[in-house]
Amino acid sequence: MPSLTVPHRRRRAIESDEENSEDLSGSVTSTSQRSTLSKRARYNDNLPEASNSPLLPNGYLAERNGASDSKSAVGGRSMEKHHPGSIVRVKLTNFVTYTSAEFFPGPSLNMVIGPNGTGKSTLVCAICLGLGWGPQHLGRAKDVSEYVKHGCQEATIEIELAGDHQRHGKNPVIRRTVKREGNKSQFYIDGKSSTQKGVLELARSFSIQIDNLCQFLPQDKVCEFAALTPVELLNSTQRAAAPEEMIEWHGILKTLRAEQQRVLAHQGSDKETLANLEGRQNLQRADVERLRERANIQERVNMLEQARPFAKYRQARLRHLDAKKRKKDAQVTLKQLEDDVEPSLRAVNAKQDYRAQIERVLKDRTRVTETAEVAADDLVKEQKDLEDHIDDLKKELQAEKNGDKKRRQELPRIEGNITRLKKQMEEEPIELDVAFYNEQIREKGRLKRDVEVKVRELNEKQKSLVSQVQEKNSRINQAERDLENLASQAGQQSNKLKHISSDTSRAWDWVREHQDIFEKPIYGPPIVECSVKDPKYVDAIESLFQRNDLLAFTCQTRGDFKKLQQQFYGTMRLAEITIRTISSGLSQFRTPVSEEDMRKYGFEGWALDYIAGPEPVLAMLCSECRVNQTGVVLRDITEQQYAALENSPISSWVTGNYTYQITRRREYGPGATSTRVRDLKKAQVWTSQPVDTSAKRDLQENTQGWGEEVDEYKRQHEDARNEVQAIREEYKQIVNDKVCEPGGAIYVRVCGASTKERNQETLEAEKAAKQKAIGEFRALPTKLAQQEEKLVSIQQAGAEVKRRIMAILDKQTDLTLKKGQLALYYADAVEVLRIAHFDLLHVESIQIEATSELETLTERNRAVKDMLEAKRREADEIARETDSISKVAKRLLEECKEVLAGNENKDEQRTFFDTLPENQTPEDLEIEIESEKARLELVHEGNPRAIQEFEERQKKIDRLMERVGEVEQKLADLEHGITEVREKWEPELDKLVKNISDAFSHSFSKIGCAGQVGVHKDEDFDQWSIQIQVKFRENESLSILDSHRQSGGERAVSTIFYLMALQSLARAPFRVVDEINQGMDPRNERMVHERMVNIACQEHTSQYFLITPKLLHGLKYHPRMKIQCIASGEYMPRDYKELDFGRCVDIMRGVKAAG
Repeated sequence: MPSLTVPHRRRRAIESDEENSEDLSGSVTSTSQRSTLSKRARYNDNLPEASNSPLLPNGYLAERNGASDSKSAVGGRSMEKHHPGSIVRVKLTNFVTYTSAEFFPGPSLNMVIGPNGTGKSTLVCAICLGLGWGPQHLGRAKDVSEYVKHGCQEATIEIELAGDHQRHGKNPVIRRTVKREGNKSQFYIDGKSSTQKGVLELARSFSIQIDNLCQFLPQDKVCEFAALTPVELLNSTQRAAAPEEMIEWHGILKTLRAEQQRVLAHQGSDKETLANLEGRQNLQRADVERLRERANIQERVNMLEQARPFAKYRQARLRHLDAKKRKKDAQVTLKQLEDDVEPSLRAVNAKQDYRAQIERVLKDRTRVTETAEVAADDLVKEQKDLEDHIDDLKKELQAEKNGDKKRRQELPRIEGNITRLKKQMEEEPIELDVAFYNEQIREKGRLKRDVEVKVRELNEKQKSLVSQVQEKNSRINQAERDLENLASQAGQQSNKLKHISSDTSRAWDWVREHQDIFEKPIYGPPIVECSVKDPKYVDAIESLFQRNDLLAFTCQTRGDFKKLQQQFYGTMRLAEITIRTISSGLSQFRTPVSEEDMRKYGFEGWALDYIAGPEPVLAMLCSECRVNQTGVVLRDITEQQYAALENSPISSWVTGNYTYQITRRREYGPGATSTRVRDLKKAQVWTSQPVDTSAKRDLQENTQGWGEEVDEYKRQHEDARNEVQAIREEYKQIVNDKVCEPGGAIYVRVCGASTKERNQETLEAEKAAKQKAIGEFRALPTKLAQQEEKLVSIQQAGAEVKRRIMAILDKQTDLTLKKGQLALYYADAVEVLRIAHFDLLHVESIQIEATSELETLTERNRAVKDMLEAKRREADEIARETDSISKVAKRLLEECKEVLAGNENKDEQRTFFDTLPENQTPEDLEIEIESEKARLELVHEGNPRAIQEFEERQKKIDRLMERVGEVEQKLADLEHGITEVREKWEPELDKLVKNISDAFSHSFSKIGCAGQVGVHKDEDFDQWSIQIQVKFRENESLSILDSHRQSGGERAVSTIFYLMALQSLARAPFRVVDEINQGMDPRNERMVHERMVNIACQEHTSQYFLITPKLLHGLKYHPRMKIQCIASGEYMPRDYKELDFGRCVDIMRGVKAAG
């Protein structure tokens, strides 16, 4: 029995409600445990008179006697299993009133009882602080250091939680050491140092919520729980009993509603601003119209001023046309005059032609003269080249003479070499028997190679046999696996996959071996991953899928998809592979109609309802084949049902004999539908078939045959080993060598050189030396012939040198003769040049005479010529005038183009210029400009910024109208988002509150009262709240629980019933309620206690702690509850382990019976 001893304790502020004396001892024990220690506790003989009521419930003795084998003696624990996160053990050292204490709570209801001041609430404080939360959740001391026992420097809290064996190998143990100095704490998890954050994360991983009053309600927080607003109570209830997604949904709804209200506020402001701007716009519209009229006049004036170049251009164009006409007339007149004076000018023209002919002859004579000069110069140059060539021949002749001198010096040396070689050839040659040496060497090499070849062949044979044995064993193992697969459903499906698609089967085998390289699991084809729940629907279900659907792999991430694609198509080069990616969960695929409507259409269910398999694979089938939207029924539907289905959201279904697929074309109206009907085929994939006996028999026969082949290979391997051993002995006798057997295989190597081997090396050296000497002797004739040939070559070279010298001399003679001939040619060329010069001078004199005669004739016809020249000048003047006018017109045209190019409104300006009169002169244009300026002065100018302000205001109005439209769209999106989340959250909340209300009402009905729990639904999700309504008297109606209508005891009953209603729904592993029964009358307290025991001791409920200083007699007891009795006083033992509370109870019962 766990107990504690406190030698001395002083009064402190934090202990004011727990201490009644200066020197007390405290003890905590359990009625379900008994000590075996021999030391007896002291008791007072002057006990009060026994009461008629029993000391303990009737079940106490039965539990002690009947369950002794499931409880330990001292400090023992119940063998009943704790839920993950529940408290298994609490150990305290120097904490508040405890010097040393250890608690072992049960997995269900734990009642902690004892008089005031004994330290019951200290256990609550220890649970809160030990799990990492702060003292602010207790409502007592501000600093954690104030919980250290008086007179001590540090306190220790150790809490053991029940572990989740899927995550923890053992129960996690949390230890917190609190130091008085510095108000510091140290945390440990399983003996390893940690942080407060780490401890909190561990606690929250078990859904422990110390900061939630619905889970953890200490004594000083009871009033705070009663003061919770209905809104706060709803938040605490969701945290205690609702799934995490409900809390998240509620937060999303709050955020969306706040955003909606904010957008609505902005929308109102924008609409008000828009109305104000539109009012101001209407007031200013008349002034703006007048200003726009003035602006139009001003713009016309500007346009007219810009049209000045165009008016000038039109005028210049007309002048240019007139000048062109005058130019043409002048040219006609000139032509007539030229015709009239043509006879008078004919003689002049003839003389001009004669002079031109003389000038052409002069050019010819000049060209001939120049040609003669060039020819003479070429001959001079050729003579210079001949002289250079003669100099080169002189140098070549000198080089030949020097070479002949060196040749004559080489002759004595070659003659000496010939004499020495002839003398060597007269000596006797060395004798060599090559056949003898070769035979000796070949014999020794042949014996050695024969042995090595035999050993190598036997080694290769052994390796081949080992490889064949391994290959046959692999086949046997695969056949045994195939036999096992034939007997299992999964194996049959794998065999079907192999027969349907060998590529897909290979790919599936690879995926199963490499699942660890992917981000998320890869699922195989539906053939192996899925099955049909009911065999009678297998034909209908299988008819919905194509071949690719049944062979598709399912990935959950894009990265895994790319890995599979690279492996299958790139590395393995498989062809018949289908890979699909699904990122949505199965819950995202909804049915087109409700369950009730589906029944009305005559269906028994959806195709998805009859398929079993992993959720990602089912989600893939929903996405690709719409099995969640396909109805299934084994009988045929009626005509009425068919007509109803044509107008329903359902577009595909399967009946007993057919499959139906409706295609709707909405663009052609509601009646544009087409239906495709197909016969239902028998299933081939998801069928249960007996074991293929022929395949089984083939596998068994193959296995037996391969086993016999393995035995034969092993026998051949042993024969080869024996043959290698025999060869080894033979090799020893031949070359006296060593044989080694590393690793069981036979190898032969030479370990030392024997005598015979050394003789073989000597023979090879002698043979090589003699062969070299014989080779050198045989080479002497060749060397002699080479020297003799060289001698002859040198002698012949002398004659050749003489011949080349004579040739050079001959060339010199020829070149000299040629040089003389060129001198003669040059004299002839000079004579030709002289004659050409004479002819040129003669022609030049004739040309002078012709020119003189032409000038005389021209002077006689000068009057006629002057008249003709005058007419020509007149025509030229008109032509220049025409060109000048043309240039002016072109310049004006460029100015017109610049005016158009510099204006942004080109088209508008061009249109305006086209409307001007074609015959308008610049003067007419100036008159019109002055007229428009006069009109401009009649229109009042006004505020020059009015139009700009009007247009800017209109832009603001347009922007505001656009923003109002965007806001309305955003409001619609927010409303849609709120509706979507609310449709998920509100039903779950109603369901949760209904379950709480049912349990709450049931508890109230047990005490003859009434109560219910509801949800107050406000437009603002921040104001949704829990409404608790109670009725404690028959003559009153249900009223909302508050501090004005109900008494303190009634509120306490309501609070405990509400907390008990959360017991079966709570996600937290344990709950703590401290002195909640204070203020209740005995009747209510008894009924509340009974109800609490019934609820807290049910199967699969969370752990429950109830702390109370008093109990009534005859309260209900349940075997699954555990009572922790805390006692203190001067008679408590120093060591809490020495106290046996069960023995004390036995003594008290004996005293009562004796009294």
